[in-house]
Amino acid sequence: MKLIRPAILALLIAGAFFYFTTWRSNAKLAGSNPVGWFPHPPQMEITEASGGEGLDSEEQNNISVYRKNIPSVVNVTSRAMTFDFFYGLVPQEGQGSGFVIDKEGHILTNYHVIAEARQVKVTLHNHKSYEATVVGTDPPHDLAVIQIKGAPDLVPAVLGDSRNLQVGQKVYAIGNPFGLAGTMTRGIVSSIRPVREPNGATIDDAIQTDAAINPGNSGGPLMNWHGEVIGINTMILSSVGQNAGIGFAIPINTAKAVLNDLMTVGRVRRPALGVVTIPISPELADEMGLSADYGLLILQVTPGGSADRAGLRGGTERAYLGNNLIMLGGDLIVAIDGQKVEDEQDLSQMMNNHRAGDTVKITIYRNKKKLDVSVALGEAREQV
Repeated sequence: MKLIRPAILALLIAGAFFYFTTWRSNAKLAGSNPVGWFPHPPQMEITEASGGEGLDSEEQNNISVYRKNIPSVVNVTSRAMTFDFFYGLVPQEGQGSGFVIDKEGHILTNYHVIAEARQVKVTLHNHKSYEATVVGTDPPHDLAVIQIKGAPDLVPAVLGDSRNLQVGQKVYAIGNPFGLAGTMTRGIVSSIRPVREPNGATIDDAIQTDAAINPGNSGGPLMNWHGEVIGINTMILSSVGQNAGIGFAIPINTAKAVLNDLMTVGRVRRPALGVVTIPISPELADEMGLSADYGLLILQVTPGGSADRAGLRGGTERAYLGNNLIMLGGDLIVAIDGQKVEDEQDLSQMMNNHRAGDTVKITIYRNKKKLDVSVALGEAREQV
């Protein structure tokens, strides 16, 4: 009896302790399940976006440009043979991009993408591949036209106009950077400037852009916000061999000017006046007593060439410009087809807009008299 009372008291104390320290706390946490010793973990609350959010106008335009042009963009794979010191001739494969320009399967790309290739393969957006033949090349402009046959339902790209481009315009590039087919990047026109290519040729009015252009993008289209092709991506300026925010595209008008030659005769019948000239500054004009303080002074005409046949005259009086012997007294070219000519770059750019056989109106000064002379352009091989 003496032992029962202390035991009962101990049980009551233990039960009270359990009630106030454990069971009661668990009951509060358990909520609707007060008999559970262990509470259910509280449910996490997250914030979810409401479904069906629409695209803004800029996103819609990005998607529209992509959908409009992706069927026209192709992957170009070329296989060439290179010489290895240990193994001799070994195959080497390169990749680039291009875009369809007509339903006959002609594709515009860069010359360096297919240069010296023994085999060219084109893969369309639907992953079907075709052997391609090289139709025409223009190495100085880094342009080439290749062709595939037997491909149904080709979608030609829409060729735009690269004149009057403005710095700040939105542009889009689609191609196969590092072999990742169907990739689109976006940027702006960063500048319009002449750029010297690795082969030494100059791209007049090259389109500089910060749209990401990487190896494999070469030959792919650069488009405006309408989805029209305004350039052909051709090179990047980078110390690491990949995009550094400075890429260049050949203006599409440069390509359009030579497409007919490339597709019909396989080469560009590049025009030439057949003259040797020097640019005239106000200081030189004053010293020589010329009638204009700008233009190109003709030192010499190629016998039998375009200028000679049209009656343009070279110099007849010997003189020295620094240490260089020149001939004075020739015609001074100041305009072609009404466009002012100030230096050789102006002349070159105007020639790029014409083909051999075209007739141009050249405005000259001869003995203080202003004349217009019609000249039928010959081919560049006659250039002195």
